Amino acid sequence: MACAAPSAVDYSRGPEARPIRKTADLLLILACALALAAPAVAAPAASVLPRAADGHPDLSGAWTNASVTKLTRAPGMGKLVLTPDEAKKLAGSDLMVRRKAADAVPVDAAQGAPAVGDPGGYNAFWLDSGSAYGEVKGEYRTSWIVDPADGQLPLSEAGKALVAKARTHTRLAETPSDPESFDPWDRCIIGSRGSGGPGMLNNIYNSNYQIVQTPGAIVIVVEMIHDARTIPLFKDKATAQAAHGPAALHPWLGDAVGWWEGDTLVVETVNVNGEQGRAGPIFLTPQARITERLTRASAKQIFYEFKVEDPVYYTRAWRAEMSLNAIPGQVYEYACHEGNYALVDIMQGQRAAEAHGGPPGKAGDDN
Repeated sequence: MACAAPSAVDYSRGPEARPIRKTADLLLILACALALAAPAVAAPAASVLPRAADGHPDLSGAWTNASVTKLTRAPGMGKLVLTPDEAKKLAGSDLMVRRKAADAVPVDAAQGAPAVGDPGGYNAFWLDSGSAYGEVKGEYRTSWIVDPADGQLPLSEAGKALVAKARTHTRLAETPSDPESFDPWDRCIIGSRGSGGPGMLNNIYNSNYQIVQTPGAIVIVVEMIHDARTIPLFKDKATAQAAHGPAALHPWLGDAVGWWEGDTLVVETVNVNGEQGRAGPIFLTPQARITERLTRASAKQIFYEFKVEDPVYYTRAWRAEMSLNAIPGQVYEYACHEGNYALVDIMQGQRAAEAHGGPPGKAGDDN
């Protein structure tokens, strides 16, 4: 509100006009005093957030966490928060960003076909990993992990040994002996690179989620491999935790239950499948407990954080923060199996190499 000085009294109009002008000036002064006493920038009222019919914040919609930022901080990057100029400059030097830019350069047809060699998976045109650092609470972040402060997984010595052992088990080993030697995403079971959760990480493409909310459940459809996390909701934490299934059951993406704490949806997941936990990148055992919190920050953003507890892999609990940003349209089905002969072809090539006494091949990177 703009507060002007009281206007001068026009004495030429006679004394009868003075009381009216004086009253108007007093009202103006009072209004200005009230306006100046109010906060300069008022915080958005909770009521302005989109809300469902039951009064809880509405998390429904299509969201993405595509970003240059990854779970852990890059080597040599000493700080969590970047200035806008630093974030823009460093994002331009990101390997995936540079790869996409180089791939977009037109090819000279006069050069002919490329030389014989490994064609790789597919060109960078199909990748959509994001081109900017993640913005969380108005800050550009260099890692999703905020605790520990170094942005690294607090792996114990036993955890490091398990991670090293896991890497000899995967399809990246020299001799993939059977389909179960491959990671679960190569077999189209769950999303790769932790995109399915818990916690939900960004991927090289398809880092999108569709959330459907009802009073009794939340469903998070993960575009990558087309997972669907169905999370039943309960009246409070104690009731939700009592509803976990038997410890003998270890479903893919774990056994998740949820409840509301004010305007925040809390999701607790236990009994994660050991094969999923072994593959990482968030390494877990069935004894792990992952607590996710989703808070509608605005019409365009959800603040998302998660805490991981697993004494088998880690020396302590650790925590990560990110933003889920609204996107237009909807999430479409990712049909991983349809027309996908990658696994069959890899194994046929392996058997052929064995039959001819040749060197074993290595699997490509499809997901």
